[in-house]
Formats: sequence, C-alpha cells, structure tokens
Amino acid sequence: MSNVMTYKGFSACVDYDDEDGILVGKVAGIQDGVGFHAESIAGLGAAFHEAVDDYVETCAKIGKDPDRPYSGQIVLRINPDVHREAAIAAELAGQDLSEWTEEALRRSAAQ
Repeated sequence: MSNVMTYKGFSACVDYDDEDGILVGKVAGIQDGVGFHAESIAGLGAAFHEAVDDYVETCAKIGKDPDRPYSGQIVLRINPDVHREAAIAAELAGQDLSEWTEEALRRSAAQ
C-alpha cells in the first residue's frame, strides 16, 4: 500500500494519526502548508481533492503561482568516498558531476 496520493499534478503524503484516530495528508512541493484529513479512506480522496481545488482557487484569486519555485541548486554533504565514486562514474560517462547527478536524481525520482 502506498501512502502517496496524486490529483491535478499535486502529490500528497498520508499518515495515520493514532492519537486522533484520523488519516492526515500534506500536499508536497509547495511553500504553503496545505493539509487535509479524514476519518476514513473513503473520505480521504474527497478531502485531498477539496484541499487542492481550494488551494488552486485561492492562488488564482490572489494572483499567486501555486507551484513552489526551486532554484535548481542543491548543497549536499556526502561521504568523500561516495563523492569520488560519483565523480569517476560521471567522468567515465562523459559528463560533469552535475549532469551525472541530475540524471541519477531524475531516474530515482521517477521510480
């Protein structure tokens, strides 16, 4: 079972809140905190759709882009051995480390 939902290009992760006995979701990839909840799986989809629709409508009313802007820059701290291995793999692939890393991240994110 997956705890990821998608609707109109938005994705959300869902968890169970044992204390309140409800399913709780949060829309990913946006700056604003957009959440939703339901007491049952049957109500969860409707709550997610309502949250996304409301968010998109509100953004349109205030003239705001609903998507979170990303700079395209990532700062990572990794084990020096992994850094070396990745740099060698990139060189052998005829790419610089940024190109190679972008492809690796794209492949991983698509899974």
